[in-house]
Amino acid sequence: MNTAVKTIALIGMLSLTTACSTTKGEQRVLTGTAIGAGAGALIGAASGSAGTGALIGAGVGAAGGYLYHRGKKN
Repeated sequence: MNTAVKTIALIGMLSLTTACSTTKGEQRVLTGTAIGAGAGALIGAASGSAGTGALIGAGVGAAGGYLYHRGKKN
């Protein structure tokens, strides 16, 4: 569980530093990535591989954020 907490903290810090002067689409993709990575890290930690879970979750979250943005068009 310690690895999952570190992964989530790192993702949170990175998302805060990259959120300056971005478009709405970029913000939505970054938000999806952060949420997906956090959820993936938690799920991965439960199964023994938080890093792999975070990577898979980040990919799925980024795709979800992109698709959400394409649907919104704002």
